[in-house]
Amino acid sequence: MSPVDSTAAPAVPAVHLRGLYKAYGQHEVLRGIDLDVQPGEVVCIIGKSGSGKSTLLRCINGLERFQRGALQVEGQALRVDDAAALRELRQRVGMIFQSFNLFPHLSAGRNVMLAPGLVKKLAGAELESRARALLSRVGLAEKFDHFPSQLSGGQQQRVAIARALAMEPRILLCDEITSALDPELVGEVLQVVEGLAREGMTLMMVTHEMGFARKVSSRVIFMHQGKVHEMGPPEQLFGAPQTPELQQFLSALH
Repeated sequence: MSPVDSTAAPAVPAVHLRGLYKAYGQHEVLRGIDLDVQPGEVVCIIGKSGSGKSTLLRCINGLERFQRGALQVEGQALRVDDAAALRELRQRVGMIFQSFNLFPHLSAGRNVMLAPGLVKKLAGAELESRARALLSRVGLAEKFDHFPSQLSGGQQQRVAIARALAMEPRILLCDEITSALDPELVGEVLQVVEGLAREGMTLMMVTHEMGFARKVSSRVIFMHQGKVHEMGPPEQLFGAPQTPELQQFLSALH
């Protein structure tokens, strides 16, 4: 390492949260979340339904407004009232949902081409070659002209991943992306995500797939009643849970 590197400033967190608070009326969903996610980190978020996991991701992407606290993405504060800033944020922060949300009237290739065509104003030939490359990357090279109704759930979700990658995001948020799939299709989607993790993509994943979380995470976060209840490397969190709440959550899975 060169001397210059040794004096380099610490990396700006990919995602920086302080005191994040969100409520729907009287119902407190996020009750003061403090979290830094570093570039290239794979963070899996686990916890019971209703613990605030999905809401946390939706706040980071500007889909939900939080009432108090600070949220920065790559050093820039989230500005939900600025439409241009939100559009720019969503180019850097991709999101994949539980339901695939593909446009049924567009082929797989056209689904992948749509957003970069609108936002990045790329020409047709370049758009198409990039879409083909992305579908190939998720193992669907031959499905370019297939419509969502002609694809399995696992294939549709892989198209959704390719579509998110088409915007060249630096951070990818995955919200329960396998929970709508038949068990035999889960593996093909997780394999694609595992490949992204190996390539160094910053990933934040809400997941019920504990084996996957154990295998690919840099860190696992256990959320309970709107707070980060426990956090640490997967071997620590799964192997030696510190709190009764996490012990109970893990034992209920077996």
